[in-house]
Amino acid sequence: MPELPEVETTRRGIAPHLEGKTVTRLIVRERRLRWPIPEDLAIQIEGQRFERIERRAKYLLMQIGGGTLIGHLGMSGNMRLVPAGTPAAKHEHVDIELDSGMALRYTDPRRFGALLWARAGEPHPLLAKLGPEPLSAEFDGERLYQLSRGKSSAVKPFIMDNAVVVGVGNIYASEALFAAGIDPRREAGRISRARYLKLAEEIKRILAYAIERGGTTLRDFVGGDGQPGYFKQELFVYGRPGQLCKVCGSTLSEVRLGQRSSVYCRQCQR
Repeated sequence: MPELPEVETTRRGIAPHLEGKTVTRLIVRERRLRWPIPEDLAIQIEGQRFERIERRAKYLLMQIGGGTLIGHLGMSGNMRLVPAGTPAAKHEHVDIELDSGMALRYTDPRRFGALLWARAGEPHPLLAKLGPEPLSAEFDGERLYQLSRGKSSAVKPFIMDNAVVVGVGNIYASEALFAAGIDPRREAGRISRARYLKLAEEIKRILAYAIERGGTTLRDFVGGDGQPGYFKQELFVYGRPGQLCKVCGSTLSEVRLGQRSSVYCRQCQR
């Protein structure tokens, strides 16, 4: 599933090809995504110019004309630039053709993503209750400590709650907890301030590094597959159940928390 670093890598990849360009035609081959593509979307964006391509949590916010085109990659989606008129393969649901002769193509095999519209000055409900960005000054260990008081839920689902901090998905929550030495099963409300300060630092470090790696391992959003590459060879715990810990050499364990698989080291994480 694309997480925050992959979405940010996508934003950086497509922004130079969209900003300042005008939409000449919208082609929708499949409207039934996680939420249906608005019937009037062509009316809203055709003839309008992309102004800014931004990101909020895992949402791409494409400022255009009188509103914002909101994109979400779901579990399997991607966006890339192709020459306008390029024949579409299966699962290539939407083309936004530009006056540059290129088209932004949205592909989503599982159709769990979205393309929605928000008028200027009308915040979309999906964005209304989001917490701070993890790389912003508004997010720190003190916030985690204060919001966790009295909570009996495990710490991993707690830091994956978008009301607490946005964009810390399964991959990076697992890696940050390992780096901070915290067992993902620990009750959120029983973790000390000092440990939350360390965890917040690791969340910021790992996400920033993952974004940097995404920018170097994937360069081609024009004509390629548009798929950001996870830095799998650098993961310490995610996706490695039963393998040896890269730090202590013990066998990694797996547990389900919040309906998600969580891999951790019993020796390194307490």
